[in-house]
Amino acid sequence: MKVEPKSYRIAAVDRALSVLEILSQRGEIGVTEIANELAMTKSLVFRILNTLEARGYVAKDNMRSLYGLGYRAWHLGDEAAKQRGLLRVAEPLMEELRDRFNESVNLIVRDGLNALVVTTRESRHSMRLFAKPGRHGPLHAGGGSMVLLAFAPADVRAETLAGTLTRFTAATVTDPVELEKKLFKIETDGFHVTKDDLDEGAFSIAAPIYGPNDDVVAAVSVAGPVSRLNDEVRERVLNGVLDAAGQISAGLGGQPVKVPEPAVV
Repeated sequence: MKVEPKSYRIAAVDRALSVLEILSQRGEIGVTEIANELAMTKSLVFRILNTLEARGYVAKDNMRSLYGLGYRAWHLGDEAAKQRGLLRVAEPLMEELRDRFNESVNLIVRDGLNALVVTTRESRHSMRLFAKPGRHGPLHAGGGSMVLLAFAPADVRAETLAGTLTRFTAATVTDPVELEKKLFKIETDGFHVTKDDLDEGAFSIAAPIYGPNDDVVAAVSVAGPVSRLNDEVRERVLNGVLDAAGQISAGLGGQPVKVPEPAVV
């Protein structure tokens, strides 16, 4: 009599991983579509999503009732990404930027209608800005966030502009028409320099990072207190950020758009 080998697979874990794999492949997706894809009941899929959301592995867009990967899923991928991909390429250049300018350097990606800080290199100044990895923020304010919005697909830009544009400081742009003009300028310039729009007294200088399909996959930014920013510093940091973004893009197989040499304004 043949004895079948004992299976140590846990069905509930297997189903949860299947849901995460669907989200990673399809981006934002609804309960019904996931249930159909995985041949599960909608009730079971909802319970799995609810559990994963509570742990931060899934994020829900309540307005559209769609689900996507959450910030903890990014953390799980960090170690693999350090061996290959975005973090492996970006981190050494981020450290060079931090050491060169002694300001905090952030790597940011778009997570649905939010910006997500993937990793940072913190300034050694006693007075500094520090964005915690895993932090979600708005797309309509901040250096890297607005770069991601400027180069986002048209439907993402339209949905953001049509939604609630929260005011964080007196400098936050909350008028959709004015915001659209700023996004067009960012897209045209190939970078963004902002002050005080997300955090009072802070500046951010950011540029897009291109992937192998020539789409923008992330943004790199240098951020610090406005009190340390003048025209000369702005020019040097901007050149450094553009150079780093170009090198990261090249390392990912992207071909960044050539932009004119920035001028001091």
